[in-house]
Amino acid sequence: MTVDVIEALGAMSSCSARIGAMRVSAKSDYALRALIEIALQAGDDPVSAEQIGKRQEIPHGFLQSILADLRRAGVVSSQRGQSGGWRLARAAEEISIADVIRAVDGPLVSVYGVRPESVSYNESAKVLQPVWIAARSSLRQVFEAVTIAALANGALPADVLARTRDDEAWRPH
Repeated sequence: MTVDVIEALGAMSSCSARIGAMRVSAKSDYALRALIEIALQAGDDPVSAEQIGKRQEIPHGFLQSILADLRRAGVVSSQRGQSGGWRLARAAEEISIADVIRAVDGPLVSVYGVRPESVSYNESAKVLQPVWIAARSSLRQVFEAVTIAALANGALPADVLARTRDDEAWRPH
């Protein structure tokens, strides 16, 4: 599997994994960038979608859809009115990249739209199922370890950073 990682690890985002490739969707990338902006907001004041969109260059309509998904998942809350906007619904330390990806794109890994544990193969191909499950486990090790607080502070967990020190991690293959 290949992983497209945008702006190193800081913009790690959604993965709708398919056989052959694992991609970070624009929706997950934008969601993470929006949450970083909200987390960086000083004080308890909500951040307007316009501010978020401008700072991160996210199209307004797409951002509104993403924020609605995040609200349904309990990641953000909204406040209406002239001084309204968006704020985190939980502490930034409690929201992981995995939470965000699941909120906007669904499961971390799916095979033809099916969760790996539910995939059915014939006898000769059944060896693929544990590969997909292992891939999901590897993604969880990173995506569940990195929180919005870590992204906002630029302080990634040591074990995540250690994975980037290997030159092989940076090779596009």
